[in-house]
Amino acid sequence: MFAIVTISGKQYKVSGGDRVTVDRLEGKEGDIVVLDRVLLYSDGGKVSVGKPTVTGVRIKAKLIKQAKGEKIDVRRFKSKVRHRRHIGFRPQHSEVEIISIGKA
Repeated sequence: MFAIVTISGKQYKVSGGDRVTVDRLEGKEGDIVVLDRVLLYSDGGKVSVGKPTVTGVRIKAKLIKQAKGEKIDVRRFKSKVRHRRHIGFRPQHSEVEIISIGKA
């Protein structure tokens, strides 16, 4: 059993027990999050494709960790005018564990 779900505008293929690192979700560590934007749901041999989402299918996930990601360096350079710019950025991430996938 697996599903394809949209979390923060990105698509992830998940199944029960998976740990997925996604963009930051609201909540504290240990909270249960319900994800209802399911694009595809497969239960054994039966596959349901949403238009745009599958109705009645919900995914329960537990927030494991809220953390910062790796530092991203953004550099800009313009030749012949002595222009250089450097900016650092660390994105916020959430690690979630999929508890269950099923019909609501």
